[in-house]
Amino acid sequence: MKHPWFFLLLLLLPTWAWSQNTPKYSNEFLAIGVGARALAMANAQVAITEDATAGYWNPAGLLHIQDDYAFSLMHASYFAGMANYDYGGFALKIDSLSRLGASIIRFGVDDIPDTRFLFDADGNLNYNNIRSFSAADYAFILSYARLFPNLKNLQLGANFKVIHRSVGIFANAWGIGLDVGAQWQHKNWRLGLVGRDITGTYNAWYFNPETFYDVFNQTGNTIPDNSVEITLPRMILDGAYYWDFLKQKGQKPIAGVMITAGADITFDGKRNTLAHSDFASIDPHAGMELNYKKTVFIRGGIGQFQKIKDFNGSTSTSFQPNFGLGLQIKAFTIDYALTDIGDQAEGLYSHVFSVQYSFSKKQ
Repeated sequence: MKHPWFFLLLLLLPTWAWSQNTPKYSNEFLAIGVGARALAMANAQVAITEDATAGYWNPAGLLHIQDDYAFSLMHASYFAGMANYDYGGFALKIDSLSRLGASIIRFGVDDIPDTRFLFDADGNLNYNNIRSFSAADYAFILSYARLFPNLKNLQLGANFKVIHRSVGIFANAWGIGLDVGAQWQHKNWRLGLVGRDITGTYNAWYFNPETFYDVFNQTGNTIPDNSVEITLPRMILDGAYYWDFLKQKGQKPIAGVMITAGADITFDGKRNTLAHSDFASIDPHAGMELNYKKTVFIRGGIGQFQKIKDFNGSTSTSFQPNFGLGLQIKAFTIDYALTDIGDQAEGLYSHVFSVQYSFSKKQ
């Protein structure tokens, strides 16, 4: 335990070698992010997360929760409401040294038309025969965080997650994975490191060919076989600095500012990121948060840098700027984020709201 960072890197090494033989963007719905605060700051959260959403961002951050119970909820719509992203998180204070958390995520497209029975037995078109199904991804995350007194200023945590993906009655998959995280704090400085899917997350896919065999056979499509999909490790490293200003002698600071920056590092081959190679791709991000008496918050962030090829063959760099607001009244917090201000990035903008509430048992 004298070198926790080295231990984390050692856990990641076995799966890095598979990067040339596994698909990119597996379980990518888990990289979208949760909480309007995080999305407003371009997902620069690993070093500063300190509420119920820490079960998603960095389980070590659960140790910042001082109340006995904490809750967090979020809903976001994408592609003009076609896809919905929902999140719920819960954290429990076990004792002064440990915390327990649970999170659930659903990202799905509902009411997809199923036109297999559009024609009746006589070959007549009958729109009443159109059915619908959903394509949805689920994640169930159990988190545990522990403070070790011998490790000064260092907090550690881990996630065990269960993945379920379904495409109506046509196919579904189950998978399990592990995350580990750490936070280090000294005075106004914070560092955070998370290793997601450190041993590889394995999704076992099962297909139901009886539901689509005839159509696939008539159209010349390949009938898929049951298979295992591997999600390779991802490292997220962030650093942050916080300082107060407008201080008055003998009173709490009136305002403060936090600046945080870092990067997502993936090992599944070359991605369209600002820095990439056949071994790894680096996607930087940065965020800032201003607060007034830690009650009113103004946030901003920038991330998702990509190279875009234009019709004339030239390339340009796009990025996603974000903005957000927050209001904390005692134990209740509501946050708002507007992602992709001015539609600068390729992804569509979205309005995101999230709420948080924490409380302690009556003495």
